[in-house]
Amino acid sequence: MQVTWTGAQATALREALGLTQERFAQRSGIALSTVKKWAKLRAAITLSDKTVEIVTTMLERATPEQRARFAAATSIALLSTGTADSSVQWNPTVWTAAATAVADDLTREDLMIDRRQLSRTLFGVVVGTPLLEPLERWLAEPTRTVVPGTARPGVGLPEVAALENTARVFRAWDDQHGGGLRRKAVIGQLAEVNDLLTESHPPQIRRRLSSTMAQLAETAATMSWDCGEQHMAQRYYALAVRAARDADDRPFCAVVLAGMARQLLSLQQPADALELVRIAQDYAAGRMTSATEAMLYLREAWAYAKLGRPSAFRRTTEKARAVFDDADRTGDPYWIHYFDAAELTGTIGGRLLDIARTDPSFAGEAAEHIDLAIAVRPPGRRRSAALDHLNMVEARFIQREPEEACRIAHDALAVAEQTTSDRVAKKIATVYNRTGAYAMVPAVAELRERMRPLVTTSV
Repeated sequence: MQVTWTGAQATALREALGLTQERFAQRSGIALSTVKKWAKLRAAITLSDKTVEIVTTMLERATPEQRARFAAATSIALLSTGTADSSVQWNPTVWTAAATAVADDLTREDLMIDRRQLSRTLFGVVVGTPLLEPLERWLAEPTRTVVPGTARPGVGLPEVAALENTARVFRAWDDQHGGGLRRKAVIGQLAEVNDLLTESHPPQIRRRLSSTMAQLAETAATMSWDCGEQHMAQRYYALAVRAARDADDRPFCAVVLAGMARQLLSLQQPADALELVRIAQDYAAGRMTSATEAMLYLREAWAYAKLGRPSAFRRTTEKARAVFDDADRTGDPYWIHYFDAAELTGTIGGRLLDIARTDPSFAGEAAEHIDLAIAVRPPGRRRSAALDHLNMVEARFIQREPEEACRIAHDALAVAEQTTSDRVAKKIATVYNRTGAYAMVPAVAELRERMRPLVTTSV
C-alpha cells in the first residue's frame, strides 16, 4: 500500500508524540519553519521522500500508546510500525508452493528492493487467525519432499560442510553485533543454497542443505527485524520454518517459531506469541535438548509478562530455571549456545522491567537480575550487553534514582554506540523519553545532551 504523507499527518504525528514544534524540529533535524508550515497548510502540502523517511522512522520508534494516538487521528494504518492488523493475510504460496520457489521469490525481491521506496510503503505483519491457523494446519500435514531430476556435479559432504560453517559464522556475527550489517551477504548465501536445493541430491545431503537454508533464513529474519523491516523478517521466519521441517529438524523449527513469537512480543501481540510458543513446544516435544526446552519456557513466560500475568510469569520462569539448571550442554547444537546464564537472567530481568512499568514495586527485582546478567554476559555480545545496560538505566529511573541512573547510562551509551541495532536505537529512545521527568536535575540534563544526537540520528 503506497502512502503519501501530508502536513496534516506529520502534524498528527508530532501531536501524538507530545512534542512542541520546536522539540519536534530538534529531534527530527527538520527545519522549524517546515514544521510550522505543516501545521499551517496541513493536507495542502506533501512531504518529500527524504522527509517521509524521517517521519516514518519516528513513527516506528514511538511507543504503542503514541502510535495508537496517531492511528486515531489519521487514516494511516500502522502496519510498518509494529501495530499489527489482523486483516493482513499470508500469501497462500507461503505454505503451498515448493519451498525453493518461495525462497527464490523472497531473496530476489529483497535484493532488488529500493530501500528508499520501502520507507514510503507500509507493510504489515500477519497476526491472529490468519497467522496461526494456516501454520498449524501445515505443520500437521505429512512432509512431502519433491526431488528435481538433475544434479550438480561436485556437491558433496565437504561442500555442504563449508556452507554450514558459513551459516554459523553469519549467525555469530548477528549475535555479536546486530543491526544487519551483513544482511545482504546472508541473503546472497541463502539464494545460493536455494539454487542447490532445486537439484537432485542424496537424502543426507538434501537434509543438510535444507537445514543450512533454515539457519540462513532465520539469521536473515533476525537481521531484517533488527533493521526495522518487520514484514520481511516475518517472511524469512516462515521460510526458515519450512526449511527446518524439510530437514526434519523439529528442535530448530521450534527455535524459529520462538523467534517469530519474540518478534510479535516486540510488536505488542503477546497472545499470538504465546500460541506460537505452545505450537513450538508441541511440535518439538521429546526431540529438544534441555536448553532449548528452557528457552521455550522463558519465551512463554515473556508472553505472560506482556499479558500482565505476573503469577503465570513466575510459575513458568521457575520451570525454565529448573530445566536450565539440570541441562547437560554437551549435546547442544550451536544455535542454542547463546542461551546461557546471562541470557536467562537478563531476559527475566527485562520482563520484570516490563511489569515494573505499570507496577514500580518490581523495579528492584528487575535491577537485581539485570545486574547479574551484566556481570556474567560473555564479551562480544554487544547488542545483548547494550540492552542489559539500558534496561538497568530504565530500572533506576523507575526506582526514582536519577543520579544513579545517569551514572550507569554513560557506560550504557558507550556499549550501545558499538552496535547498529534498531532494537538498541529504540531502547535509547525509550530511555531518553523517560529522562524527561527529571530534565531539571543537572546530571540528567547532561545525560540528555549526550543522548540527543543518538535519538535524533535514530529517528
